[in-house]
Amino acid sequence: MIDFLYSIDVALFNFFNQTISNSVFDKLFPFITEVKHWYIAYLILLLICFFKGGRIGKIAVIGCLLLITVSDQLSSSLIKNLVERIRPCHVVLDTKLFESVGCPSAFSFPSSHAVNNFAAAVFFYKIFPKLKWVLFIGATLTAFSRIYVGVHYPSDIVAGAVIGGALGYLFAYGVIQVDKFIEKKRMEKMAS
Repeated sequence: MIDFLYSIDVALFNFFNQTISNSVFDKLFPFITEVKHWYIAYLILLLICFFKGGRIGKIAVIGCLLLITVSDQLSSSLIKNLVERIRPCHVVLDTKLFESVGCPSAFSFPSSHAVNNFAAAVFFYKIFPKLKWVLFIGATLTAFSRIYVGVHYPSDIVAGAVIGGALGYLFAYGVIQVDKFIEKKRMEKMAS
């Protein structure tokens, strides 16, 4: 059964990494996959939340920083080292790799890009639902880019999205509860 599932994973990987390959995607996805290209967008999102999101926006910024720390460490330092799945670029023949990305030596499962981006997408979606399209399109493109550039299997991405989504949901729930608690205390203080 595991061999069958792995063969599906490899077939999907080959489809996304090689079959649909074209000159536009060859420029787009190596750019998208590079985290440093997103720093300004992340900073703008956090600043907007902090200055325009009211009290919950300020709590959300703190929650998001904690969330990304937890999600990144959970995926990169714990799960990857427990599963020890070798990246496809090391084992799948004819993997199309990009010089700007290379083939990392770290393990593959789950994709930390998917974990972190879906954690943030679900987190901000639960707090600021109007942002859902931008958040989920960005997370999906970033996650997909990891397959396209040859460093993750599709199952790494799906698992990363599920893990990240669950973490994002839990952290958003926590932020909402903290905001309700602060509001309750504020109302009690005003009533007394």
